[in-house]
Amino acid sequence: MAGGQLVNGNGRRGRYKPMSEINVTPLVDVMLVLLVIFMVTAPILQQGVSINLPKVKAAALTGEEQQLVVAVNRSGQVYLNDTPITLPELGQKLQAITNNNPTTSIYVRGDRAVNYGRVLEVMGLVSGAGFSKVALVSEQAPAQKQPAAHR
Repeated sequence: MAGGQLVNGNGRRGRYKPMSEINVTPLVDVMLVLLVIFMVTAPILQQGVSINLPKVKAAALTGEEQQLVVAVNRSGQVYLNDTPITLPELGQKLQAITNNNPTTSIYVRGDRAVNYGRVLEVMGLVSGAGFSKVALVSEQAPAQKQPAAHR
């Protein structure tokens, strides 16, 4: 230190000035990585429980904003909105979610390969919990071609 001036590492005399700029490159890198991760995982999260629904000829129902779906997969496991649940917990959870509103619509999805009795057992528990609007969900059957008329 000569004459009250600071000498920095490169031999120049002067005062140290802190850099006041923010380096945004690492922030942009992290944000792009997160964007890619969310773009890849979003479709996977929306898949839900894999159930092979029976096909019927009926008109599609208009959906509510928040639907409560109870699903029974091929092995008989019960799900409440894609979350595995045991049968004793089902009624209590539905009542808690709906604030004990018995007019809430509950949709039951049962795999076509599951035992019919298992689906009825689930429907009985939902009805026994006080819900009067219990509906079965199915897929719409493909349209059948009418035979051509002979001339």
